Amino acid sequence: MNSFVLFRAAEKAVTETSGHSGISGTVISILLAAFFFCLIIVIHEFGHFIVAKACGIKVDEFAIGMGPVIYKKQGKETLFSLRLLPIGGFCSMGEDIDDDDPDSFRKKPVLSRIAVIAAGAVMNLLLGFILSIVMILADGGAVSSRIVYFSDDAVSPDYGLQLNDVITEINGVKIFSVKDITYQLGNDEDGVIDFVVKRDGEKVRLDGVHFAMEENPETGKRTLIYDFKVQREKVTAGNLLPYAFKNAVYYGRIVLMSLGDIIRGKYGINDLQGPIGIVTVIGDVAEETGFDVSFLLDIATLVTINIGIFNLLPIPALDGGRLVFLIIEAFRRKALKAETEGMIHFVGFALLMMLMVVVTFNDVKNIFVK
Repeated sequence: MNSFVLFRAAEKAVTETSGHSGISGTVISILLAAFFFCLIIVIHEFGHFIVAKACGIKVDEFAIGMGPVIYKKQGKETLFSLRLLPIGGFCSMGEDIDDDDPDSFRKKPVLSRIAVIAAGAVMNLLLGFILSIVMILADGGAVSSRIVYFSDDAVSPDYGLQLNDVITEINGVKIFSVKDITYQLGNDEDGVIDFVVKRDGEKVRLDGVHFAMEENPETGKRTLIYDFKVQREKVTAGNLLPYAFKNAVYYGRIVLMSLGDIIRGKYGINDLQGPIGIVTVIGDVAEETGFDVSFLLDIATLVTINIGIFNLLPIPALDGGRLVFLIIEAFRRKALKAETEGMIHFVGFALLMMLMVVVTFNDVKNIFVK
């Protein structure tokens, strides 16, 4: 299984508090970023590996990175390798080869193969959930969507918002966490928002709630002024897992929304980031937040969920592309010829590598050019 890393600049939802400075100023921040990134890739490939072993499938090679081998160690059955280009990894099981070995990938039941293929992304999503738990514990609290404060010059109460309102929807988008509120309000352009709140146990719709807007004199860009605050709660055994789950769901939705924006043409290839861009972002956050643990865990959560979802896209050579072939096989009760499927995945792999080269060039260029 191949895993690739592409990242849309949805990290704005995390990093807008800290800014972006270009080249990370310390070796520590770079090493920390590289550690997070490698951990996420290892977790993905380990998911494929451990489920393959559980299903009795022979694993030929477990690799982190792509390209030339810089370190390798032969295990009892599997070759473990570290490769030069940190743009992904793979867990090779001879997926595109027909042979008579009963332990080969294509000889196993289709449901076992589906489990192996899906395991990498599942591990990334599970890691995102675990990181959310650790982040909330490190932060020492969780933030609800209940309004507990309005500023003295607040505008929104004049249009219906009240203290103790629990925000459940903004502009038709369901609110899972306080980050949803920040994201929706932060991306508004006219300062007029439709809310749905829970008030005294009942759902109340508030259309056309106004907020004051502030204009940047240099760029002319208008941004909404937040005029309320929501409640911060103490972490308990009862709310920890729900808050962590909602945080993970928030980032999953951000990734899917970003993919939709790319498909619709809102963002182009220059808005994509690869491994170098991701490491730069993590390094910048580490340095500019004073190595704030909660911020680092937050952006690591976004990255791992992004990788999990991206690799499930139905594109040849990605896990999602292989899942499509396996699902078709399950319905047809007949597999496509290994050579044919292998050629399709090879073409997909080549196209992805071309895209990765372009994205990597942009990542390097953006380090030196604002």
